[in-house]
Amino acid sequence: MANLPPLPNLHAIAVLFLAVFALLLFTRKNLPLETSSFIILILLAIGFEIYPFQVDGKTLHAVDFFQGFGHEALVAVCALMIAGQGIVRTGGLEPLGRGLARLWKISPSVSLLLTLILAAFISAFVNNVPIVVLLLPILISVSIRTKIKTSSVLMPMGFATLLGGTCTTIGTSTNLLVVSVAADMGAGRLEMFDFLLPGVIAAGIGISYLWLIVPRIMPERKIALTDTSPRIFTAHLAIPEESSSVGKTLAEIMQKVDDGLKIKGIRRGIDSFTTPLPSVVLKAGDQLIISDTPERLKEIEDLLDGTLYQDETLGSPVDEDHPLKADDQQVAEIAVVHGSHLQGRTLGGIRFAERYGVIILAIHRAGKELKRRVDSINKTRLQIGDILLVQGPREQITSLKKEKNILVLDATMDLPFTKKAPLALGIMLAIILTTAFGFLPIAISASCGALLMIMFGCLGWRDATKALSTQVIMIVVSSLALGSALLKTGGAEYLAQLFLAVGGDASPLVMLSGLMLLMAVLTNIVSNNATAVMGTPIAISIATQMGQPLEPFVLAVLFGANMSFATPMAYKTNLLVMNAGEYTFNDFLRIGIPLVLLLWITLSWVLPAIYGIS
Repeated sequence: MANLPPLPNLHAIAVLFLAVFALLLFTRKNLPLETSSFIILILLAIGFEIYPFQVDGKTLHAVDFFQGFGHEALVAVCALMIAGQGIVRTGGLEPLGRGLARLWKISPSVSLLLTLILAAFISAFVNNVPIVVLLLPILISVSIRTKIKTSSVLMPMGFATLLGGTCTTIGTSTNLLVVSVAADMGAGRLEMFDFLLPGVIAAGIGISYLWLIVPRIMPERKIALTDTSPRIFTAHLAIPEESSSVGKTLAEIMQKVDDGLKIKGIRRGIDSFTTPLPSVVLKAGDQLIISDTPERLKEIEDLLDGTLYQDETLGSPVDEDHPLKADDQQVAEIAVVHGSHLQGRTLGGIRFAERYGVIILAIHRAGKELKRRVDSINKTRLQIGDILLVQGPREQITSLKKEKNILVLDATMDLPFTKKAPLALGIMLAIILTTAFGFLPIAISASCGALLMIMFGCLGWRDATKALSTQVIMIVVSSLALGSALLKTGGAEYLAQLFLAVGGDASPLVMLSGLMLLMAVLTNIVSNNATAVMGTPIAISIATQMGQPLEPFVLAVLFGANMSFATPMAYKTNLLVMNAGEYTFNDFLRIGIPLVLLLWITLSWVLPAIYGIS
């Protein structure tokens, strides 16, 4: 082993200690990541304000560390989040989801492979969170119908989106950061498809592992939603004054629906209930307590000119401003899963309808009748496995899909391919093409695309602001500040010298492989963005000191920082998948570690082969 390099200056030492402190903060579960990032940013600013540092004859001012808020990488990340939200808001990916659901009925094995490939392909250009949110309920539903293990399809799908994201510069925020930081350091700008070849090779091997091996080694995880029989819901159907059913007997309206109406009771007033005899004449304001499938309930609502609604809030008929009359309505099924905040509570107690902006139409409990003959939906204490049938605007159903404590199973009724969806997809395609052919930098093309999404009504400013993630913004800014401090104080160069000293006389190939493995380990413990930004200056310093081309070492950081497979907290979609599939921490270790090692070995051979390192 070569002699260790001399210690750097005091400012570099302080920044190195702060970097270690940052890594510790980022792993704290009880401290939000955005708070940890803000703490590091403020500590940097205060430290360099009190103890100024001279670099190249110029003083490094504390305000310089806030330049990350205007960095092109952050602008690109935010603009792409808004553009991606436009696709989600218009339902541009919904037809793909429905097409996959139909294909699964034909061949589950081939369908799994196609699902993994499509998920990876789309994730190369669109943020993978909406893709995972879209595919989770579809895969759960088809796995139940086809009798395959749910656990064998959810995690592979989530990991496939991560694999696809490594193939282009816009695939993940991590890629954008590495590319931008490397360009700032004079390493040259990587264009959108410059590392497509190694990315596709690695993704292809990874997807093969997820398709052929993972379903065979993944233990079965029993989720609460195992009832495969048609779901029968209990609902309240209100009869307004203008309904054609007013003045008719139950016998007459049952003939209207082909005797398929299952009436459990009739509610008149607040506490008055009438036995559902065939001779009973319906009056305005009556509530029919009925049970049927979701599709049938909506059909009955139309046939009887009634309104499905929760009983306590009935009064006058709904008006044009009521959500039930909105043009973009969806009917969705929400499952009460393990760990849900709904478990053991009543919907009325948590004000579910007001909180989420949807109407509770019905409730289903697998294999059981509700205890009372006429049950108040809002007063029923919920259990794991209960299914709620809700209705509301598309925006509200989409928001429900993002909740970590509940799981939206289906949103397939009243889901037209909206008129704005082709426009949103066209704008996203324009962003990709203008960047790919070098007409505009990604920060400019993505910003233009985000503006067009808003101008043409694909989403509003409220949707755009919701698309932005405070956590992503803060971790990007703090990581850029920390990376800049490491670079300008000489801390990055010292770490590179230390890395080379530990490696001794190892070849450049071994050093590149070791750097990538180090990034892969760190990214599963701390933020992948922080790992990428701090690793990029070190990689460039290593390559420079060894006299090697910069690009493969930069890509070693990029690919290593994207290997977020071994722990659930390594990436936000891992947490979504973990919650939906009820995976354990060990499941991620069992599946993720082999995948990390497989990709590391593959890229340790592919990168040197492509870039001529020996």
